[in-house]
Amino acid sequence: MGRTRARREPERAGRLRAVADEVFGWENLLPEQLTAMEWVVGGEDTLVVMPTGSGKSAVYQVPALLLSGPVVVVSPLLALQRDQIAGLPDGDRAPGAVAVNSDLGAAQTEDAWNAVLRGDARLLYLSPEQLTKDEVVERLAEARPALFVVDEAQCVSSWGHDFRPDYLRLEQAVRRVGRPPVLALTATAAPPVRKEITERLGMRRPRLMVTGFDRPNIRLEVRRFQDDTDRRVSVVERAAAEPKPGIVYAATRKDTEHYAGELASLGLAAEAYHAGLRAAERARIHDAFLSGAADVVVATSAFGMGIDKEDVRFVLHASLPGSLDAYYQEIGRCGRDGRPALAVLHYRPQDTGMHTYFAGRTPGRDTLSEVAGAVHDHRRDPADLDELREDTGLSRNRVTAAVNLLEEADAVATGEDGEVRPAPGVSPGEAAEQAARAAQAHRRTDRSRVEMARAYAETTGCRRRFLLGYFGEQYEAPCGNCDSCDEEDTGNGGREEPAHPAAASYPVGTEVRHERWGEGTVLSEDQDRITVLFEQAGYRTLALEAVAGRDGLLTVLRRPGEDGRAT
Repeated sequence: MGRTRARREPERAGRLRAVADEVFGWENLLPEQLTAMEWVVGGEDTLVVMPTGSGKSAVYQVPALLLSGPVVVVSPLLALQRDQIAGLPDGDRAPGAVAVNSDLGAAQTEDAWNAVLRGDARLLYLSPEQLTKDEVVERLAEARPALFVVDEAQCVSSWGHDFRPDYLRLEQAVRRVGRPPVLALTATAAPPVRKEITERLGMRRPRLMVTGFDRPNIRLEVRRFQDDTDRRVSVVERAAAEPKPGIVYAATRKDTEHYAGELASLGLAAEAYHAGLRAAERARIHDAFLSGAADVVVATSAFGMGIDKEDVRFVLHASLPGSLDAYYQEIGRCGRDGRPALAVLHYRPQDTGMHTYFAGRTPGRDTLSEVAGAVHDHRRDPADLDELREDTGLSRNRVTAAVNLLEEADAVATGEDGEVRPAPGVSPGEAAEQAARAAQAHRRTDRSRVEMARAYAETTGCRRRFLLGYFGEQYEAPCGNCDSCDEEDTGNGGREEPAHPAAASYPVGTEVRHERWGEGTVLSEDQDRITVLFEQAGYRTLALEAVAGRDGLLTVLRRPGEDGRAT
């Protein structure tokens, strides 16, 4: 049996290479791509963490032609789905692709499903919201998918609690369509976030492919301001002066229109992009940027996800991002061609107030109580999410977010039929209380993400080292391509001071327990401090002097490669 498997693996790699070359025109695959493809074709659950622009989509596109059934791809934005379909090759052997979404009429929707059932479409793109509909899940189960792909899988962790709660329902959808192998793709996932993704998607013994996070061709800068007017002027001047095309990220719709107007007054082809625009207008701006007709797009955070444009020369942030996860994802949209690119954050300390407010938005106790009560009322005739929405009168997003928290607190459970049932022996009041504690933990984590973004903006050390450390990747400074490492600015060429002696006791990846904040994982070390992501308290930066000087403050549970015994 061992020899048979040994023969199959080279054969599998050879078939994948042949399809990549003959159908997609890719003469060479990255070793990481090929390995992940082999896992996928072998039927193994797989999590792939690769930088933006490194070819993650190829990991399912090539195997789609070798698998026994269709591949369903969960993708969060309709524009992203459209781009991914448009980017597929032509030809008789190319994998046909369709999307089923709210933009289609009844006849178009039926045509798309028929193409999947006939085998004409090997790829089916769906939004997570589509998979909350019983009729969609039933038709997908009928098609017997061979692979379930979750694109932008960071939404399961960093957005799912409030922005896209339907991402947290995907595990149920996977079970209901026959539990095909799961492939999760993301560009941004620190080690604890990877764990959360695999758990929330119900992945079984997942294979993990993680490549380096560094994009050395992107120069990192931070400009700090006290006055907002000065900052606005600086953003416009920098966007006007830098080689085009570029993206400016702004915090509000009003700001996108302000900056786009200022740039247009200077003669640039500038567009404002935000969720308040009609779908046709968003599509027009999207196409203008891809074609080169737009010099600069000024956008809120939704723009750019999955955009395959190699020549973006700069990404400017007009204010502090809500997290370094979002920041890394957004700056990764420049310099995909490997040529020099620029990422500049324009920062005011006052920025953190707004992000802290938004980070606190989770379902309140009243909402949790109402939903928990509705679930309990249906204990003999369990209801699905739509029925719970009708009973409570709450919006679909609020009901979904509340059920997610109740599930996380083990107060309710969703069956394969999509119906929500109360946990035995848990009253509605107890269920709401348990879920409220889970919501509070999310708020702490989200607010700590804001603090990590602020710490990046204010660090005096190598910015690349700080940013990569946030994702659990060690990096030796100086990088030579950030403002902190400029010799003329620092006077020392970005050289770092020696690490504190206690740093050796807490290497990256070490699992620890804090006497107050509970269990967590060490993400990075920065000379005299370490950053730990705690399960209940979020990101915390600890001074090594304090840790070393107080027995029991931080206990090592497991170092990388060790067993689970505490020391």
